[in-house]
Amino acid sequence: MVFKDAYPHAPVHLLIVPKKHIRSVNDLVDEDRNIISEMIFRAKEIAREFGVNTSGYRLSFNVERGAGQVIFHLHLHLTGGWTPHTD
Repeated sequence: MVFKDAYPHAPVHLLIVPKKHIRSVNDLVDEDRNIISEMIFRAKEIAREFGVNTSGYRLSFNVERGAGQVIFHLHLHLTGGWTPHTD
């Protein structure tokens, strides 16, 4: 599933969420390798759909509370849409 973050930190801030419940990256098992791959490839498609594929975007997982994870269902953040800096 893909949906907009309720508290966005960027002009484009989307969450890519697998249907299978996985608590965090720390809870991944070998059988989940395909899920992670699908999430990354879906993020690439979504970046194109939202027009940030050429300007740039960030993909990130927050892992555990110390890194900012507050929802304990694995999800990948796609952020982008900032105005590029030119010097």
